[in-house]
Amino acid sequence: MGRADFHYDFPHRSLLSIADLNPLDVQMLLERASHWHAINRTPDKKHDPLKGLTQINLFFENSTRTQASFELAGKRLGADVLNFSVSASSTAKGETLADTARTLAAMNPDLLVVRHKASGAPDFIARETGLSVINAGDGTREHPTQALLDAFALTESLGDVGGRRILIVGDILHSRVARSNVLLLSLLGAQIRLCAPPTLLPADADRWGVEVFHDLDDAIEGCDAVMTLRLQKERMSGGYIPSEREYFRFYGLTHRRMEAAQSGALVLHPGPMNRGVEIDGALADDEEVSLILDQVEAGVAVRMAVLEMLGEQTRRNTERRR
Repeated sequence: MGRADFHYDFPHRSLLSIADLNPLDVQMLLERASHWHAINRTPDKKHDPLKGLTQINLFFENSTRTQASFELAGKRLGADVLNFSVSASSTAKGETLADTARTLAAMNPDLLVVRHKASGAPDFIARETGLSVINAGDGTREHPTQALLDAFALTESLGDVGGRRILIVGDILHSRVARSNVLLLSLLGAQIRLCAPPTLLPADADRWGVEVFHDLDDAIEGCDAVMTLRLQKERMSGGYIPSEREYFRFYGLTHRRMEAAQSGALVLHPGPMNRGVEIDGALADDEEVSLILDQVEAGVAVRMAVLEMLGEQTRRNTERRR
């Protein structure tokens, strides 16, 4: 479906949370991502729906996959893309987040992609600037484009995820990926299970509309897909687990453990991946079951879809003000 054949009036100025999206929003984003996914596999990858628009990637946390895929997505859509280096920014000299946001807004960018260690920072920047903001991960709260790309990778392999049983295992407590995936996959009709040691589960996890397990062998039984999460040691202060070796013994994903899942069950990991801690390396590299590289590829297409829809919204808003 080309540009002339596609139109959806995306009703949001920003993408801050999966909770802001309705089922039609998600359907349209995934359909458009499918278009860009196919385009990205051809020699002619560059198009110009964002020509004339400026995208700033404002990353206050280190990132490889997310920042690179947003940069690639913006450039393939014809935007002028600037990666803002926080280590060299005025925030490192004591400038407030509000002043940094207002300074960038004064340069008249069209799209801000924001990653920050503080939950709610992208929402704050959107309010302060009035710009179109995409949440690229905030604290332990949400990572909406990661959930969208995970859903895209799953639907490409499984078809409709409605009624599918999907397990998320690992450091749920500190995971914005888990929170966004629970919201999105539930919206799509999947049955969600969470599994982690009690120290790595949020106190209110039993109120998320999911099944909660502490035993991985019980949790994995009959699942259609398993997403394993890394231990976010940078967010931990204290003894959440006895040791990485013990953690892998009880919660590490292996071929043997996957035997209890449904036949043909798939494995996902949002990265970065710690082999031998949350997942066995042989399983991660098994192309028959692992969607890990598919997720990386899907990330560019999904972020192209998000940027395209928000870019169109920005153009419409600009034209209305004229």
